[in-house]
Amino acid sequence: MSTEVRVPTLGESVTEATVATWFKKPGDTVAVDEMLCELETDKVTVEVPSPVAGKLAEIVAAEGDTVGVDALLASIAEAGAAGPEETKAKASVAKSEATASSDDADAPSGDAVDVMVPTLGESVTEATVSTWFKKVGDTVAQDEMLCELETDKVSVEVPAPAAGVLTEILAPEGSTVEASAKLAILSPSGTATASAAAPAAAASEPKSSGKDVENAPSANKIMAEKGLSADQVAGTGRDGRIMKADVLKAVTSAAAPAPAPAAAPRAPVAAEDASREERVKMTRLRQTIARRLKEAQNTAAMLTTYNEVDMTEVMALRNQYKDMFEKKHGVRLGFMSFFTKACCHALKEVPEVNAEIDGTDIVYKNFVHMGVAAGTPTGLVVPVIRDADQMSFAEIEKAISEKGKRARDGKLSMAEMQGGTFTISNGGVYGSLMSSPILNPPQSGILGMHKIQDRPMVINGEIKIRPMMYLALSYDHRVVDGKGAVTFLVRVKEALEDPRRLLMDL
Repeated sequence: MSTEVRVPTLGESVTEATVATWFKKPGDTVAVDEMLCELETDKVTVEVPSPVAGKLAEIVAAEGDTVGVDALLASIAEAGAAGPEETKAKASVAKSEATASSDDADAPSGDAVDVMVPTLGESVTEATVSTWFKKVGDTVAQDEMLCELETDKVSVEVPAPAAGVLTEILAPEGSTVEASAKLAILSPSGTATASAAAPAAAASEPKSSGKDVENAPSANKIMAEKGLSADQVAGTGRDGRIMKADVLKAVTSAAAPAPAPAAAPRAPVAAEDASREERVKMTRLRQTIARRLKEAQNTAAMLTTYNEVDMTEVMALRNQYKDMFEKKHGVRLGFMSFFTKACCHALKEVPEVNAEIDGTDIVYKNFVHMGVAAGTPTGLVVPVIRDADQMSFAEIEKAISEKGKRARDGKLSMAEMQGGTFTISNGGVYGSLMSSPILNPPQSGILGMHKIQDRPMVINGEIKIRPMMYLALSYDHRVVDGKGAVTFLVRVKEALEDPRRLLMDL
């Protein structure tokens, strides 16, 4: 029995593709979902997996052929349905297997268990292997932690799927792995396989430079038309293969003016100083923070407006009720709940600060998912408190406390850091007196809190010492006008200087 392999759906308005690469040849054994070939459309590269396990019987569409949607690419003889050639070869294969079985008498019994990359979260496609807690040959128990992966925002621990011996590490520390990639192999029998003797570092050997790899026919055609050589194009296909999209990108880059360098070149360092330096690769989290903050500066028309707030009434109210509050709700009464409430109150009056730009549309949010920036040992993260505008002081304090602890422990999930509509950043806990916070895209506003400091203020014609805090609102001027930004900050100030306004919804 044979199974047909056909061209999958290529995308909206895409009707044909070019067969770029066959990874298998007729007669090769294939597993379910193993990649058979790669198709190239005008916009994307599509990999075609095997629908069944068996042997590749025939290739209908050769490399370079143009095929339409649902066209026949190949046929697969399913496992157990041996063809004539296969039947003829079975005797010699059986004989060789019988000989091999005697050599493998000492091999472990039972199937090896693959250790795979777990689900990383929505829109996360790859991770970096940061730490292996076990080495090849170590005995592990089921659910014992084998390694730790680092994504753009969170760390993910990988437990052992079964008890046994770690026989092979396929992704060493520092390597980048895709979602659902294989990390290691376990032997449930408790005996390491011969493959364990090979150094794990072999898995991290760099990919082929692509010099001996046949490029996509469509790519060769365009390079010939544009007068480009393979050395002038960076290939993104398998093993460095140059695809049509790579050539088009190179042509566009050559036509466009050279971009300004991202950073000035590093100044020369004296030899005696270089020996005292330490060079550490940026973590994926730090790289993401750097990229997103720079994107915010490059994309948004960012502006910051300032004001100051007299914290006398908030501090008095907090001191009066903090013991009763903690006794009843089991959580301390801090300043963050007051600021969260005040911002939710102000966002109702100035909804554009709680909006975002989507193409040529402005999307107004009729809810407040409050991001609360938190510093962790690995970098800044922003857990989101959903529907903060519907929560009480106690619920807000509990949510901030719980998410802050999870952030410091690196236990936040991707879902807990997505969907925020506005952000509060409290630099005052570190002693900051004044700063201009950077937007958290695609949000249009972020409030910066700062250190509370006693300062002389004129109150009713008299100089008095008051606990004052500078407030800073950074906003996207494409959405928020100056009047709206100032109004928002004034409403926050009014609510904090007279907290009773929050109760009266004034």
